[in-house]
Amino acid sequence: MNRKLSLMGYLMSAPYIIYFIIFSAFPIFFSFFLIFHRWNIVGPMKWVGLANFNMMFSDPLFWTSIYNTIIFLLIHIPLQVVVALVLAEVLNQKIKARAFFRAAFFMPVVVSGVVVTILWKQLYSTDTGLLNNLLMAIGFGKVEWLTSTAMAMPSIALMATWKNVGLYMILFLAGLQSVPAYMYEAADIDGATTLQKFRYITIPAINPVIIMVLILSTIGGFSLFIEPYVMTGGGPLNSTLSTVLYIYRQGFSFYKMGYAATLGFMLAAIIFVVVLIQRKLIEQDD
Repeated sequence: MNRKLSLMGYLMSAPYIIYFIIFSAFPIFFSFFLIFHRWNIVGPMKWVGLANFNMMFSDPLFWTSIYNTIIFLLIHIPLQVVVALVLAEVLNQKIKARAFFRAAFFMPVVVSGVVVTILWKQLYSTDTGLLNNLLMAIGFGKVEWLTSTAMAMPSIALMATWKNVGLYMILFLAGLQSVPAYMYEAADIDGATTLQKFRYITIPAINPVIIMVLILSTIGGFSLFIEPYVMTGGGPLNSTLSTVLYIYRQGFSFYKMGYAATLGFMLAAIIFVVVLIQRKLIEQDD
């Protein structure tokens, strides 16, 4: 009987095991294998040892893509955390049409990223975009949202925040609703201000949610691809060339699969280190 139950368990888990092997384990091991080879998909692989790493460390465009991605993160993550937390605080109050606003702010998350990016590309258009038309209507000049090296990445960061803030708003909202009401009642009796309650009750209580939001935002930010690919193609002058977009180009435009795999593993290592540093800093502050 126990043997039959054990066999049934293996049979029930077999689809997931097969899925994991084909779509997770095999690509990871194959990518690691590619690191030490040169391969253009069509021809045979050639062992090159550490040549891909030497190429990576001397590749100025790769480091430019890392710099651009960091600039994006420095704008996107603080903006996203603050906006999501403010929206969660407002929608945690008893206001009219609260359910409607929660759904409305979450809606961009479930819309196709390509569709949203095309929409914002039209909004950012220098000559015909709605944003510049509004600015000109109130007496300001046109802004080169996507054609200026100084404005292109901040513009993409603003758009990405609008796209994803609904998800993190929901996470913060769940955290806020788990804070015991008696803590706020006790603070009211002691005469605490709204800011003091937020600083000494709300923030510590939702600290695990903050950590999760920061980690998810960081991983998502390092994965920036659709927005620069559709809106700017990495321009102007490579100012919006993200790391993932650069990896995509190396792999599927120049067919340097081994080099692309090397860049991918380096990006994964950078993400791992950044997330560890974030956790250490936040846990120390807590």
